[in-house]
Amino acid sequence: MPDTTVRAADGGNFSAYLATPESGKGPGVGVIQEIFGVNPWIRSVADRWAAAGYVAMAPDLFWRIKPGIQLTDKGADFQTAIGLMQKMDQGKAIEDIQATIDALRKNPACTGKVGAVGYCLGGRLAYMTAARTNADAAVGYYGVGIDNIIGEAGNIKKPLLLHVAEKDGFVPPPVQAKMKEGLAGNSHVTMLTYAGQDHAFARDGGDHFDKAAADLANGRTADFFKRNLA
Repeated sequence: MPDTTVRAADGGNFSAYLATPESGKGPGVGVIQEIFGVNPWIRSVADRWAAAGYVAMAPDLFWRIKPGIQLTDKGADFQTAIGLMQKMDQGKAIEDIQATIDALRKNPACTGKVGAVGYCLGGRLAYMTAARTNADAAVGYYGVGIDNIIGEAGNIKKPLLLHVAEKDGFVPPPVQAKMKEGLAGNSHVTMLTYAGQDHAFARDGGDHFDKAAADLANGRTADFFKRNLA
């Protein structure tokens, strides 16, 4: 599948990986990257959504720092990825996600509704997407640092699904408890916990990948998008 170009709200263009369904039409899904950029794994996620009948677009959210980043989760790449995440302006990243949502809605292959799904860093950004953009639905996998912005829960007016790894080393039990407490009053938000799972349990080939848990979470995400984007 080819990359496409998206116009940023404050000027400039950034690339996004675009995957379209065989049918040529479908709802839109923005695929929000991990800290490793729009790498082969994120592209494979977009491809899977396209195979399921969605128009999937994965924006390059590191473009303001260095365009075209594609890292692995191994060795020196991991430290490079941490550095990029620390330099990222997440507010600007949300503006770029909104621009991606707008681009999907204008794409002739998109039937109208647009959701977003993100992983790790993208899981936090998916939460922010639900709070700050006009996405029709959002899903976050093991988002890190959501507790620090839990006050934004009151701005979430559309469905949000959060997949939480019980043994996530980056999101320990007290943080998970704070998230649960802070989100309890919003009926639009569903938080599901995966017993015994660690961070990135849904990343194929990763150190903590668990096929059963990944299949369960991915199936729930598919059902969630079917309900909210069809």
